[in-house]
Amino acid sequence: MTDATTAPSPRMQRSITTPEGVMLHVTLAGRGERFTAVIIDLAIIGAILTAIVAVVIAVWSDIGGNWAMSLAIVLSFGVRSFYFMFFELRWQGTTPGKRLLELRVIDRAGGQLRPNAIFARNLMREVELFIPLSLILGGASMMENLFSLLWIGVLVALPFFNRDRLRGGDIIAGTWVVETPKAELLPDIAETQPKNELNAVIQFTPEQLSIYGVYELQTLEQVMRQDGENSAATKSTVALTIQGKIGWQSPDEQPVDPSAFLQAFYAAQRGNLERNVLFGKRRENKFDKN
Repeated sequence: MTDATTAPSPRMQRSITTPEGVMLHVTLAGRGERFTAVIIDLAIIGAILTAIVAVVIAVWSDIGGNWAMSLAIVLSFGVRSFYFMFFELRWQGTTPGKRLLELRVIDRAGGQLRPNAIFARNLMREVELFIPLSLILGGASMMENLFSLLWIGVLVALPFFNRDRLRGGDIIAGTWVVETPKAELLPDIAETQPKNELNAVIQFTPEQLSIYGVYELQTLEQVMRQDGENSAATKSTVALTIQGKIGWQSPDEQPVDPSAFLQAFYAAQRGNLERNVLFGKRRENKFDKN
């Protein structure tokens, strides 16, 4: 995880374009961080499997050895196979290990992390790690064990041999694992922006303000701070995208100034998010259903 006072290496930086047409810069997760996150998750899986074995041993005499062993195998397979999928679906690309290391899986194309991508990258983990390990632990021959170890070694080393540090699952699913320090609401840009008379007439409903989260607010702040030759066009594109997304229309059905609209939306969105935080409701991004 990159220290807040240390600029990330340019080699670790990548750019993606969001569906709103905004270019964002992300920092790829380090190999050591990814490895540590996986070790944490595997330790949790190991603890769950240990608990399952303890329960099976406790009921062994009640249901019979064969049934108990079959139950343990089925439950262990379920935990092993669906642990990563469950958390990455539920927590928008993170697992307990990734959360501790502040990492997240994202779509390389900049869109929403799709369930089929999560399924593909975690199904590949079965091929990369769990199936070969099952062969080794299952009493395979020496030749099969050597082949399994070689297979694991090659696939585990794959992130060292591509510039985006992708493992097999990332290549198939079209994903990156990136650093995601906890988003915080930054100093209110609306306080430093010149007030526009249109702000008084640009109003939003609670439903319209519930669509976006902290991540999108910070993205909008980046757009509002732009001051280059293409900044006006970018602000216009983003304003129109937001208007379409939230279903907003000008009260007099006349086009509004993009900068004025963005300033009004930013102020209203920030206020809504801060009120929700006071009541214990924090929405990290637009995909967060909490």
